[in-house]
Amino acid sequence: MSWRNILKSTPVRLSLSVGAIASTAFIGYKCGQTSVINNPPQNLFPHSSTTKLSSLSPPNYCPESEIPRVVSLIEQLGIKVVNTKPEIDHHTGNDFTTHKPLPHEIPQFIIYPESTEQVSQTLKILNEHKVPVVPFSGGTSLEGHFHSTRRGVVVDTSRMNKVLQINDNDLDVVVQAGVNWQALNEVLKPYGLMFGTDCAPNGLISGMIGTNASGINASRYGAMSANVISITAVLADGTIVKTKKRPRKSSAGYNLTNLFIGSEGTLGIVTEATCKVHPIPKVSTVVVVQFPLILDATNSVAQVFRSGLQPTAIELLDKDMMECLNYSGYTDGLDESPTLFINIGAVNRTVVDENVKILKSIVQTNKASSFVFAKNDQEAEELFSARKNAFYAMINWGKNELDPDIMIHVTDIAVPISKLTQTIDSINKIVQDSPFRSIVLSHAGDGNLHYDIFFKPGEVENVKKIVEEMVEVGLNNDGTCTGEHGVGNAKRRFLTMELGDDTIDLMRKIKLAIDPNRILNPDKIFKIDPEDTSDL
Repeated sequence: MSWRNILKSTPVRLSLSVGAIASTAFIGYKCGQTSVINNPPQNLFPHSSTTKLSSLSPPNYCPESEIPRVVSLIEQLGIKVVNTKPEIDHHTGNDFTTHKPLPHEIPQFIIYPESTEQVSQTLKILNEHKVPVVPFSGGTSLEGHFHSTRRGVVVDTSRMNKVLQINDNDLDVVVQAGVNWQALNEVLKPYGLMFGTDCAPNGLISGMIGTNASGINASRYGAMSANVISITAVLADGTIVKTKKRPRKSSAGYNLTNLFIGSEGTLGIVTEATCKVHPIPKVSTVVVVQFPLILDATNSVAQVFRSGLQPTAIELLDKDMMECLNYSGYTDGLDESPTLFINIGAVNRTVVDENVKILKSIVQTNKASSFVFAKNDQEAEELFSARKNAFYAMINWGKNELDPDIMIHVTDIAVPISKLTQTIDSINKIVQDSPFRSIVLSHAGDGNLHYDIFFKPGEVENVKKIVEEMVEVGLNNDGTCTGEHGVGNAKRRFLTMELGDDTIDLMRKIKLAIDPNRILNPDKIFKIDPEDTSDL
């Protein structure tokens, strides 16, 4: 073929070649598109709205030997890190929890950030290297919330303890995570204000948010979910988020504030919160009412709220708790019978007196055997101090009357107020058929029951079986496995019993979306590792 003929044919061949390549590419592109549409990658386009445990691979954490090197990167930023034995011991349990880490679970380091930015820097490094993190607040929890199940680090926010703003006309405050609620009340007192939620004396704001704590005053002021307006939190990768602004009312987007409340540090570390505060009642009194039977006391509670009264607190103590109080000298001449301690506050004496009058009428119809109310503030403080010291009275009685080495297992459930009587009766039968003694201490105003079981070292597994039966009674009475203590790792199986697998799988989906490396408080609330064989 002459060179002229070659040149004449070349454009056609080139055109055909280019066309063939383009067609092939187009077909490949379209087939690729079709493949992606028909078989989307699971990590980008999940097939399910929930995540089952069986669909996961085990988490891939940083080797323990590498953790010191990773933590040194945090120290280089000027963030305090310690690993002395007293510090480690303080961050792995307290005197009242039976859930403590085994030797191979004990954290290696305690990290003390002092600002939101330092928390962000810390988590960014830990997440990059997949180091497990246990957020730590006041250390008062009972259900294994800060039980380190993976040998990683603890991030303690207790040094972030500043009250940043007091907006007294708006009835809110902005505080850091490590503010103690009692210390906050001292700061608020000159303004005539108070923080509504009162739980364990050493409770700090971030931990109270993490467990949705409530306490004695919850019947009037609600749990933390009713008292937190917005939250600043740091996510696993160091991202800082603020859930909303300060208005009490907002319909702007998802309610992320409540997503973090009760999440027990599994979704992020809370560093700041805007919280509601309340005017201190101008006048208040304390009423102590005793009954022949616990049924009479619980019936009274239901009728008090049905009447429209709104007591600040209404606490139920059984006859055994009253025996402990009398034994320890916290009460003067009260019978050892079911007793209600009721705190009533209002804007003036007239309103308080009228409330007392209505209250007296209600309890008299329920066979009240005695009715005592404080005539002044000093009497009120003395009367209610018995309730405030009930736990210490219980410990004192147990160690002196039962065994010097006696221990107390504390658990809580909550049921509708109308179910209190039958729940208590059923649980009391369980205890009576066991070798243990138990005491009832209840935030009766919101149906929250605390059962405190005396046991000796070596009996903890038998106690846990009794607790399981107690929780089942609560669930069978439209209740919850925990009213305010939270789930931790001690009540995971009960949460599944309460809510079902699909709801837990939805929670797991949310967890993995926010914390895909599963570094934040692993193994709490629900399982995140298919190789986790614990029966908790």
